[in-house]
Amino acid sequence: MEIFKNTNFDFLGKKWPFIIASLLLTLAGIVSLIVKGGPRYGIDFRGGVLMYVRFNSEPPENKIRQALQAKIPGEVIIQRISGTNEVIVSTELSQDERAQSENRQKMQDIFAATFGQQNGKRDFHNSSAEDLMNILRAAPTGLTGPQLQEVVQTILDYRNKPPRSGLIGSFDELSPLPGVLPVIVNTLKEQTYLSPFAIRNIEVVGPKVGKELQTKALNATLLALGGMLIYIAFRFEWMYGVAAVIAVLHDTIITIGIFSLANKEISLTVIAALLTLVGYSMNDTIVVFDRIRENLRGIRTKSDFDSLVNASINQTLSRTVLTSGLTFLTALALWIFGGEVLNGFSFALVVGIIVGTFSSVFIASPILIFLRDWSENRKKAQTPAAAASRTSQTEAAAGGKKLAGGRTK
Repeated sequence: MEIFKNTNFDFLGKKWPFIIASLLLTLAGIVSLIVKGGPRYGIDFRGGVLMYVRFNSEPPENKIRQALQAKIPGEVIIQRISGTNEVIVSTELSQDERAQSENRQKMQDIFAATFGQQNGKRDFHNSSAEDLMNILRAAPTGLTGPQLQEVVQTILDYRNKPPRSGLIGSFDELSPLPGVLPVIVNTLKEQTYLSPFAIRNIEVVGPKVGKELQTKALNATLLALGGMLIYIAFRFEWMYGVAAVIAVLHDTIITIGIFSLANKEISLTVIAALLTLVGYSMNDTIVVFDRIRENLRGIRTKSDFDSLVNASINQTLSRTVLTSGLTFLTALALWIFGGEVLNGFSFALVVGIIVGTFSSVFIASPILIFLRDWSENRKKAQTPAAAASRTSQTEAAAGGKKLAGGRTK
């Protein structure tokens, strides 16, 4: 399928406004990173506690934030998962591993004290299998240990599976479950209560692990760029590899800079998106470079090569618009409808696809032209010097022969 046929847009003639805009955007991102002391790393990298909490109605975000900030030091971030009554609560912790485990329990206690009932009963929604076993052992169920354990597991499976996802509306919902006797339901009614929230999952990332993840993420990005440079230099020429890697590095820096300007977190999913964009942008650049190499026959002057590069960009324009356009629409849909969990990942894709497509035309191609001109000028400068050196050697040899002839006489 071809959208554009026989186009002749002067991309290289209009390159300077785009290059200047790119430089300004890069500078703004770097300044933002310097002012803010680097990227704003997510919980995966800086260490802390990540808690997923589901409510049976609209989550009281301000109340959650106030309760946690009153007793837990550091930044507290509340993220709403769109379309649900679930929030993601993250706290930044700079203490050691032991302090983080203590903070995890403290967060659970704060939720229980803020939203639970202080009547001596246990919260059913946030009770473990062991908690329920301890409650039901004293009840006259007539069940053996393994039988009771199986019933408890049945209850937890019902409670935790969608659409309940940790919250039930009434204890009477448990009555139809296999093995759940009336005495079990009555015991749960007497000794537990249904809180308005359920802590679905808790993740603890230590500061050492976070620092290690930062290093690995940086190494993965640099190794990807290095590997691509070697491949393209081997597959094409060294100047193609350098131009492509500079363009991809440009895309990565701008994307990270925009994250800093937008005050968005860099998480593991964002790093995955950046690595995806490295490959995507490189592939887009290689398509243009491969067409340039196919057309590279009988080029004699600089203007001929400039025209060839411009023609190659026009020839690959339909492919670029189709692939980049469809990928962009997919990433945009993820960003708009994907919810908070996918927001960072999809935002990186949206920004990266725009910047990567633009850089293949207005960054990589001009750099390739510059490197080729530099290489040609260097060869031309070396040719007269080599010729002069050979002339000097010839004259010196001739003078030596004349001198030798005079001595013979």
